[in-house]
Amino acid sequence: MLDDNLKPQLKSYLERVVRPIVITASVDDSAKSAEMSALLGDLPKLCDKISVVESSSDGERTPSFALSSPGHDINLRFAGIPMGHEFTSLVLALLQVGGHPPRTEQAIIDQIKDLDGEFVFETYFSLTCQNCPDVVQALNLMAVLNPRVKHIAIDGGVFPAEVQDRQVMSVPTVYLNGQLFGQGRMEVEEIVSKLDTNSAARAAERLNNREAYDVLVIGGGPAGAAAAIYAARKGIRTGVAAERFGGQVLDTMAIENFISVRHTEGPQFAASLEEHVKAYDVDVMNLQRAEKLVPDNNMIAVELANGAKLQSKTVILSTGARWRQMGVPGEDHYRNKGVAYCPHCDGPLFKGKRVAVIGGGNSGVEAAIDLANIVSHVTLVEFDNKLRADEVLQRKLRSLPNVDILLSAQTTEVLGDGQKVTGLVYENRIAGQRHTLPLEGIFVQIGLLPNTEWLKGVVDLSPRGEIIVDHHGQTSVPGVFAAGDCTTVPYKQIVIALGEGAKASLAAFDHLIRTSVPDTDAVQAA
Repeated sequence: MLDDNLKPQLKSYLERVVRPIVITASVDDSAKSAEMSALLGDLPKLCDKISVVESSSDGERTPSFALSSPGHDINLRFAGIPMGHEFTSLVLALLQVGGHPPRTEQAIIDQIKDLDGEFVFETYFSLTCQNCPDVVQALNLMAVLNPRVKHIAIDGGVFPAEVQDRQVMSVPTVYLNGQLFGQGRMEVEEIVSKLDTNSAARAAERLNNREAYDVLVIGGGPAGAAAAIYAARKGIRTGVAAERFGGQVLDTMAIENFISVRHTEGPQFAASLEEHVKAYDVDVMNLQRAEKLVPDNNMIAVELANGAKLQSKTVILSTGARWRQMGVPGEDHYRNKGVAYCPHCDGPLFKGKRVAVIGGGNSGVEAAIDLANIVSHVTLVEFDNKLRADEVLQRKLRSLPNVDILLSAQTTEVLGDGQKVTGLVYENRIAGQRHTLPLEGIFVQIGLLPNTEWLKGVVDLSPRGEIIVDHHGQTSVPGVFAAGDCTTVPYKQIVIALGEGAKASLAAFDHLIRTSVPDTDAVQAA
């Protein structure tokens, strides 16, 4: 089952296992069970502390397998075959069940262990979803650390009847004790904070006690990471407050235009950014949403959603952008019920169905091409009278037999039956006629919206909501700089965001030097 080139690498990881691991597999005579058995059969050959026991009548989902260790109360199970993006989740689960300490802050570990109650989590994932592993790994860790937490990670492709019955149309989707708990990417800190209702107040208290920073970066994407590194290298007090470290990069499937790196994936790149930042003396505050910027003569305050207030001599805004919504009736109601924004994550859930892609730029055309390999039919809906994607992508799209292209078409409404999407209404902008398109999924790919609403009236914004900056990254407020996709700098690319983040950081350092020098004339006059 495992590739021969992968086995030596996995064996070296499993050398860190310090206690026995018992894998209890629930199997039948299906092809998927045989595939899972082949995978599990390779593991004892790579680590003598691993044993596998198969059962055909344990009442669990089949095929599935549980990981445990004698003398330890661990409730962790994979339903399906965790390959693809989830292979890392399997490796980490083996290490943690096998006694290897997790790379998690001790405060979070203690918080997990202190959770009181009974928590049965079920996570539906797809093997192509780059957001799913974070959720699966977080809940697996909680199941290892706290016997009151049970976690089952379920491959929706292996259990389509469950997906249909629960109307799971977006991954990851998490249920807690049978009720919907959350959808989309979640870090372990976020999950724990939802269970521990007093955690926000405690976090605010800790943050309020922080000393003032020389440079405070708001946002943890490429621009924010570069800004933090450049500031820390100057030896000045640096902090980063990020709603989710990595930003929009976490939602990017393939990165093939980052110079010197031929191919990487968003989550991997984001993890490298965070690792690089933490190699320096940077105070990283994750899962913190900024809500208000309060400039003053000598200090700038940033107020957070949890009530905390951070102080800094300079601030670098790198809040990035998010997927732009259509803004039509039905979109909000059917989000994650057929309206989706990530074809890589959610595309497999629409296998054999009819879907639409909204947007004719590179993102939209690439999404349509990818989805055409999964779904029965794709209709690409473009507002303009022509596609704006690169010509090579357009040629590929037009060559696909199960794709239709609608130009000069404006989506006006998302239709549904109350539970899921059933179609969309669009208007032909030339003829003025309205049409209904029956389908089961809508993937929105119409560009980005800067995360700057909280800055209105404080710093100057463009009509599009982008932060207006000069060639040094300086905003309209002295001591406040900005970088990345939230600014007016053209071409929203990772490599550009990194450079802009570095530039803004250097400009902030220059500002600190100049403003710390006393006024010579004033000194002489005194």
